[in-house]
Amino acid sequence: MDDTRADLTPEQHRTMVAALQAAFGASGEGVERIETHISTLLLHGAFADKLRKPLALPFLDFSTAAARRHDCEEELRLNRRTAPELYLDVRPVLGTPGQPRIGEPGDDAGAIDWLLRMRRFDNEQLLARLAARGALTDAHIDALARRVADFHAALPASPAAWGDPAEVLRWARANFAALPALADLHDWTEREFERIAPRLALRRAQGFVREGHGDLHLGNIVVVDGEPLPFDAIEFNPALRHADTMADAAFVFMDLWRHGLTRPARRFASGYAEHGGDYGGVPLLPFFAVYRALVRAQVAAIRNDETALQRDLRCAASLAAMRRARPLLVLVSGVSGSGKSTVTLELLQSLGAIRVRSDVERKRLAGVAVTERPTAEQAQALYGAAMTRRTYAQLNGIAANLLRAGLNVIVDAAALRRDERDALRSVAEAAGADFHIVECTAPDAVLRERITKRLAENRDASDATLAVLDLQLRVREAIAPDENALVLDTHADRATVAQRCEAMAATIAAQ
Repeated sequence: MDDTRADLTPEQHRTMVAALQAAFGASGEGVERIETHISTLLLHGAFADKLRKPLALPFLDFSTAAARRHDCEEELRLNRRTAPELYLDVRPVLGTPGQPRIGEPGDDAGAIDWLLRMRRFDNEQLLARLAARGALTDAHIDALARRVADFHAALPASPAAWGDPAEVLRWARANFAALPALADLHDWTEREFERIAPRLALRRAQGFVREGHGDLHLGNIVVVDGEPLPFDAIEFNPALRHADTMADAAFVFMDLWRHGLTRPARRFASGYAEHGGDYGGVPLLPFFAVYRALVRAQVAAIRNDETALQRDLRCAASLAAMRRARPLLVLVSGVSGSGKSTVTLELLQSLGAIRVRSDVERKRLAGVAVTERPTAEQAQALYGAAMTRRTYAQLNGIAANLLRAGLNVIVDAAALRRDERDALRSVAEAAGADFHIVECTAPDAVLRERITKRLAENRDASDATLAVLDLQLRVREAIAPDENALVLDTHADRATVAQRCEAMAATIAAQ
């Protein structure tokens, strides 16, 4: 069949699919058939075969075999970036609609159609299903934040044609054409876009518009061998995937929030920024999260699912309230081994904050991998006075940027000197934010035990040794009474520390 012209009719497609399904079943395999409005999937044995339906819609055209082949190849290309374990190859369908057979890749003479072959996975490991049954863990969230950040970091900038802020606004406004009578959210979207438009333009110039996933909700992420793998990227409309990388990250954030998982959503957002270093994109998070929630509301409206529609609209309204008129800046200080990282991870989930760690930013500035251990010579430069000043200037700059966007910030840093703490206090005052210091403490023996264990595990950014701890204890400038610090004893089991952090967050929020 000439694959450059319109070919299979819908009836021929159904005949072909039924024949393939029967052939798989005849071999003794159980066959499951799944229909969407644009595709048919046949699940058999270890494989999932996806065929496009021969149709033309306003947003896609699959009316020719050539178009369907191209779409299969695009889906393979895009999804091998994030889930190469699942996406195998594109294969021709040979023969006739009544007697079809699947050829090998490249054996395309006489092809009447094309399919994408994938490896099957356990649907119960979809993040949406894990979330629904309360099985989504902190480890899942942390791994997903790393994977999405690494994925985005590896992408080249999109061609100049993509990412125009005017197009971002056009897509956002389209939600309200489909969902009328949302005056408050409409007005919020217009105001928020006006606020972020310069940042969108700047990030486009900086190369943050990239060919991302485009549909990164929890139903399109599956855990395989303990790792969350995004799959099913949008292949049929490049405008939906060539976007600011924060538009992708915001979809994950929104869908966690939509599932009622606000703490994991905050953990994901902070982890994504921390791992990839894209703190400059975080002020875009509320806008893109609300946009994504309203897209899901559109889907619910199309399906006449009133329960889902109301849930998604409530989600959008809640996300629109993320920005605060008077945000918080919380400095969590203390010597090495005092539990700062554990405490900040708990507090950021309770307070809805983005965390910035001195250990991470110091190494980022130096171009050193987070878990790379410096030589003695390298350590002199990495932990010298000049790099320490650069590190705290970096912390202050990130905090100021986030606070101006109305977002809460937690700084995880030893801050052993009074002037380091005062500089952060000044950042908060300049941004009209409330400032709090939390001092983490633990007995000397516990500090040493934690440092020894952390060095042995080699999974944390901190390079502190027992010698470093001794130096810190000698040179630190004690927090003065007029700094009004809150003291948190971390010498307890993890559950007790978490409870203390929750109480601390309540105290901070109430002040």
